[in-house]
Amino acid sequence: MIELIVAERCTDCGACIEVCPAHVLDRGHAGLPVLARVEDCQTCFMCELYCRADAIYVAPDCDRRVAVSTEDVLASGRLGQYRKHSGWDEWAEQFPNEQWLMETVFRRAGEAAAQLKAKQADVTGGT
Repeated sequence: MIELIVAERCTDCGACIEVCPAHVLDRGHAGLPVLARVEDCQTCFMCELYCRADAIYVAPDCDRRVAVSTEDVLASGRLGQYRKHSGWDEWAEQFPNEQWLMETVFRRAGEAAAQLKAKQADVTGGT
């Protein structure tokens, strides 16, 4: 879920507002994007991918907000990490986009979740 826009880094290009499929961001009074409808965030990372200024942090948890501070995110080096590892823009030569490899990981996670749910249903008698 989108958690943070670092205003000092934002260039006010508006790309994040344009690419968000859930219309989570609005243009604020000063022109900078503001988090208007965070509860609608689909955690698709499009805003983070299109932010060439690395001013947006999207937490991988799509079910709930995660408390983060600008200082913590800046110190962690997480800003721009997803864009970099996806091989976007200036990172295309150094980091080829290999997101398609995650299909196997997601399938195994889904199978494990289904097995856990079945075991829990057996223990509780199906309720």
